[in-house]
Amino acid sequence: MIVCPNCNHQNPDGASQCEACYTPLPVTASCSNCGAAVQTDAAFCGQCGFNLRPGSTVPEVELTVPSASTVGPTVVSPPVQQPAPTEPLIALETLVTPTIGPNLEKTPDTIPPIPEPPPLPSVPVTTESVTTAVNTSPPVPDLQPAGVAKTQLQQQSARLIHVQTNTPIELPHSLSVVHIGKPNDLVPPDIDVSGFANSEIVSRVHANLRVEGDACYLEDVGSSNGTYVNNTPLPKGNRHRLRPGDRISLGKGDLVTFLFQIS
Repeated sequence: MIVCPNCNHQNPDGASQCEACYTPLPVTASCSNCGAAVQTDAAFCGQCGFNLRPGSTVPEVELTVPSASTVGPTVVSPPVQQPAPTEPLIALETLVTPTIGPNLEKTPDTIPPIPEPPPLPSVPVTTESVTTAVNTSPPVPDLQPAGVAKTQLQQQSARLIHVQTNTPIELPHSLSVVHIGKPNDLVPPDIDVSGFANSEIVSRVHANLRVEGDACYLEDVGSSNGTYVNNTPLPKGNRHRLRPGDRISLGKGDLVTFLFQIS
């Protein structure tokens, strides 16, 4: 697979442009040492590090070790003398905790009790009062607006409209690959165009429609007269993601033409 440098879409090997954003894809080649896929303008292989350009070399730096003759005599530093301990300049004084005199007031040991509040009058609770309280509770509001129905998922259906006859052709929902062509013994077509005018320019095995999730891709499978999307030739091996309104021509001259639609 070739990853698009613009949208990171994974394209099949051999593709020349991105099938999602039509950006030209980088040309790749095989490493002559390990066979990994590398870009043609790469200097080294990303897998084995092999030099892909024999003419370019990396200069080597030679490390030299100085000889004993160039090193001067060893200088021995004299030992550093430790300074003599000095006496503190300020003498530390002993802190004396003052004592409480007889004239200071003393906190009382006991705290007067707090008077209790008077009891609340008792109210008799009956079944009728409970039922009344429950029935008078406010109703829960409905969060769903009025007139809005539940959303129902509908499966989208794709079809091809034959431009020359305005004939709709529904794409089968059960098939992930839809073959377009004419009757043959190798790959029977799912969409047979032999009944349309000028069908002689259409190959028996002409093109395929591939359905992947919510996307539909068109690819030419080696037809004689080619496949065109919006008057642009579709190279063999490349896929084109179809969008509603795309014009598909089987063969040259725009004689067998279909419009892609989604409903």
